[in-house]
Amino acid sequence: MNDRQSITSALFDEWSVIADLLADLDESLWSRPTALPNWTVHDVVAHLIGTESFLAGIPAPAVDVDVKTLPHVNNDVAVLNESWAIGLRDLPGAAMLARFREITATRRSALTEMSQEAWDAPTPSPVGMVPYGRFMRVRIFDCWMHEHDIRDAVDRPGDEGGPRGELAIRDIEDALGYAVGKLGKAPDGSRIAIELTGPLARTLYVAVDGRAKRVPAIDGPPTSLLRLDSRLFTRLAGGRTTAAEHAAEIEIEGDAEVGQRIVDNIGFVV
Repeated sequence: MNDRQSITSALFDEWSVIADLLADLDESLWSRPTALPNWTVHDVVAHLIGTESFLAGIPAPAVDVDVKTLPHVNNDVAVLNESWAIGLRDLPGAAMLARFREITATRRSALTEMSQEAWDAPTPSPVGMVPYGRFMRVRIFDCWMHEHDIRDAVDRPGDEGGPRGELAIRDIEDALGYAVGKLGKAPDGSRIAIELTGPLARTLYVAVDGRAKRVPAIDGPPTSLLRLDSRLFTRLAGGRTTAAEHAAEIEIEGDAEVGQRIVDNIGFVV
C-alpha cells in the first residue's frame, strides 16, 4: 500500500498523461466548464499546479480577492486552491502547460531524490497523519480524478484502467465504509455489494456491524446489490454527478430503498 516504486511510477505517468492531454487542447477548450463548481479546465490545471507548488514550498500568488468570502470556499484547503485558480487565471493555455511541466519536473526530482526515511515519515494529508508515501497515493487519486474532469469537459475520453486507475480507486475503496454507513445510512446488519463493470471491474463489499466497513467478502447474499460502470462510480464517489442523472445506468437488487440511498449519497470528496 505504500510501495515507493509503484506509487512514484504511477504518479509520474499520471503527470505525463495530463501534460500530453493539455498539449492537445486549443485555447478555447481551456475555458470549458468542468463538473467542479465554478471551475473551468484552466482552473483545474491551476489547482494541480498549486498543490504541487505547495508541496515544493512555493507560496500561492497574492490575489485581489478575499477568497474566504467566496460562497464555494469552505475551508483552508479551498482557500489555497482558489488562490491559485484566481492567481493564474490570466495565463494562456500554453503558459499553463509550461508551468505544469515545470512544477511536475521539480516534484519528480524531489521524489526521486527523497530518502526512504522521508518517504516513510508521518506527514499531514487529506486522509490524516500518514506516511509521506501514502500522501503521494492521495496525489495519484487527485490527479487521476482531475485528468478525467478535464477529459469529460473537453470530450476526450482516455484509459481509466491500468496501474494509475487501480491505485486511484483504492482511495475510494478506503472510504467506502464511511460512504455507505455514514452518508448512505445503511442500517445495522446490512451486507452491501457494489458490482462494477467497465475498466475497473470488481465487486466491493461493505458489512455493517455496529459500524460499516469494507470487507473482502460477505457472509451470505447481499441485502442490497448495486451494479454500475466504474466510470460512473468514480464520478459519483467524487461528487461530479448524481445518481438521479444516471438512473437508467444503475441497477439495484435486494433492498432498493437502502441501495438507492447509498447511490444518492455516495459522494465523499469535498
